[in-house]
Amino acid sequence: MVNKKRLSETFKTLVSIDSVSREEGRVSREIRKMLEPLNPEVFIDDAGRHTGSDTGNLILRIAGTRDVPPLMLNAHMDTVEPGRGVKPRFVDGVFYSDGTTVLGADDKSALAIIIETVLSLHENNRDHGPLDLVFTICEEIGLQGAKNLDFSLVSAKYGYALDTADTETIITRAPTANHFELAVHGKAAHAGAEPEKGINAIVLASRAIASLELGRIDEETTANIGVFQCEGATNIVPETARIKGEVRSHDPAKLEAVTRKILDAFDAQARTWPREQDGQDVPRVTVDLTNEFPRTHIPEEHAVVRMAKTAAARLGRELVCRRTGGGADANIFFGKGITTGVIGTGMREIHTVRENIAVDDMARTVELLTEIIGLHAHGDYRP
Repeated sequence: MVNKKRLSETFKTLVSIDSVSREEGRVSREIRKMLEPLNPEVFIDDAGRHTGSDTGNLILRIAGTRDVPPLMLNAHMDTVEPGRGVKPRFVDGVFYSDGTTVLGADDKSALAIIIETVLSLHENNRDHGPLDLVFTICEEIGLQGAKNLDFSLVSAKYGYALDTADTETIITRAPTANHFELAVHGKAAHAGAEPEKGINAIVLASRAIASLELGRIDEETTANIGVFQCEGATNIVPETARIKGEVRSHDPAKLEAVTRKILDAFDAQARTWPREQDGQDVPRVTVDLTNEFPRTHIPEEHAVVRMAKTAAARLGRELVCRRTGGGADANIFFGKGITTGVIGTGMREIHTVRENIAVDDMARTVELLTEIIGLHAHGDYRP
């Protein structure tokens, strides 16, 4: 049986501690305090130095009672803004904020669920394998904690991240993503006295964007321009326009093809504009292109999927595999050789002041995790 009262109190305590990205130190210390009865090995890596956070990623190793390969459980400790001074309200079994901040169920519901699961295992003397609990920082600002995680501290090669809403699914496929930042360089001139001497960077960039197919490209691929910036005054022909965007796809070949099409469109506009004859290299486009995260693609026969589905069936439920268009720490783990399925906690309307979560949904995920850990301890679920 899930101790719903303790689960609720744990969640309430965690969401009442401010932990917006780069300020996760206090909640990290509270997690360690809550898990002291298990006497885990505790590690804090140096990801804080790389991300600017006041702490690093928190890794806790819990010794197993069964000699099986370790299993990883992951959640992130940071929340988005507005996330300071959260005042949780509990109404008819559901947690809300007071409407001025997010609640922080993303991802503190996952923290509470994992804590309740392992405390319950300990109290009830239930068999389990070795567990690596990996609590990351700075997930909400580009998966920075996971990207800077000291993976030598994680011995598990498969496990679960708790970072989605639906408690009836396991995410087994997520896209890879390219992030690009472009600078379109034109030439400044007085817009009233001699505009013909200028090269309008906004016009060049706008023409390129207008030629693009954005949004959903196909069932596997999306593209977006999210930022368009240009500083100056209305009486100056704009010299530089800056554009930021992304491409995501479950197919790496499509990712590269769509990314190249976008970059080529900007380059083509620069090349079609009459070139300057006074030695200035304008118009031109400079590009900063990075791969934000690798894709995940977990076969249905993998132990991560089989354990989760079997555990759900034992609880009288059906767990279905799902593909998502978002990225998570699981993408980074997958790229480092840790096969990570993503399961839900029941959080709703995340990243808004209407965010909420039912205790019953959190309890359902505790039950699912407990069954998974039991199967892992006793079953033949090797990858």
